[in-house]
Amino acid sequence: MELRKLNIQDSYAQWEYTSSLPENENGLTNVYHGVTYDDYLGRVLPKMLSYEHPVGMPDWFVPQTYYYLWDGGTIVGEFRLRHYLSEPLINGAGHIGYSIRREHRGKGYGAAGLRLVLEIANELVAEDEIYLRVQKDNPASLKVMLKNGAYKAGEDEEHYLMRIPKNRP
Repeated sequence: MELRKLNIQDSYAQWEYTSSLPENENGLTNVYHGVTYDDYLGRVLPKMLSYEHPVGMPDWFVPQTYYYLWDGGTIVGEFRLRHYLSEPLINGAGHIGYSIRREHRGKGYGAAGLRLVLEIANELVAEDEIYLRVQKDNPASLKVMLKNGAYKAGEDEEHYLMRIPKNRP
């Protein structure tokens, strides 16, 4: 199992994952659902790559890097790491958003992938803790976060606001 940053070489597998990911599932939005491969190559992939070092973005936008979790030759999950937080992200989506392909859920990929992304976040993120948010009706994702050292820092009507201390043992 390995985590690979979004790249041109893996574009076809990344497109298959991204275009098949629902538009909104468990709070993770995907505006690229159903996009064609040609559109992915010509418009979407360059745009997603630009999010890591954004230029000309709105003030609220923060740098974000996409990572894909691979098992053998198959992408089983996607992880989005925001480099720092804007005010809306503090009590919103936080530093990390992720999805695991439906047919690969319940096999430990979420916990393993989050652990790998946290290793990167420990070096990249300036805050003392990694912020995450999970819907209250998504116990599997909550379990993934707890396995990775998260604690509940707050909640709203629909979500738990989770925190993971950086460089935890």
